[in-house]
Amino acid sequence: MSHVAATRAADTGTDRVTDRVTAGATPSAPTRVTEREPSTAELVNRLSEQVSRLARDEIRLAVSEMRTKAKRVGTGAGLLGGAGVLAWFGLMTVLAGLVLLLATVMPAWIAAFVVAVAVLVVAGVLALIGRKQLERGTPPVPEEAIAGVKQDIATVSERAHR
Repeated sequence: MSHVAATRAADTGTDRVTDRVTAGATPSAPTRVTEREPSTAELVNRLSEQVSRLARDEIRLAVSEMRTKAKRVGTGAGLLGGAGVLAWFGLMTVLAGLVLLLATVMPAWIAAFVVAVAVLVVAGVLALIGRKQLERGTPPVPEEAIAGVKQDIATVSERAHR
């Protein structure tokens, strides 16, 4: 439920004209009891309070959503950094082993260049994949908050045109 709809549902006032049958009146002739209509100033004051509350709620939602996303990104970046360091050490060991293995069938300097070229090709492929992932994840936008604001604006616009 949007904030505007929730506010509208919670706004139960006695600012309406009602028909009531009094004890001495016949059911065919109801006595009209008019309750006070709110003044324009009161309506403007209510509108101002509700719009302020709505704006504060939407800002709180956006901040909360961005904070949650930032925590997840930070945790993920830290874990990826640790994994990267360990993978680096492991890869260097494997590469040294490959160079030593190839050195048994060819000169050591040629074996080192063959392994280096293979590593650079793999690095290029990983860089391209990583760039695509970064493009898909940016910019970080509070999508839920934006959707809520759009819904609120649509609700207010609909109510204003009635």
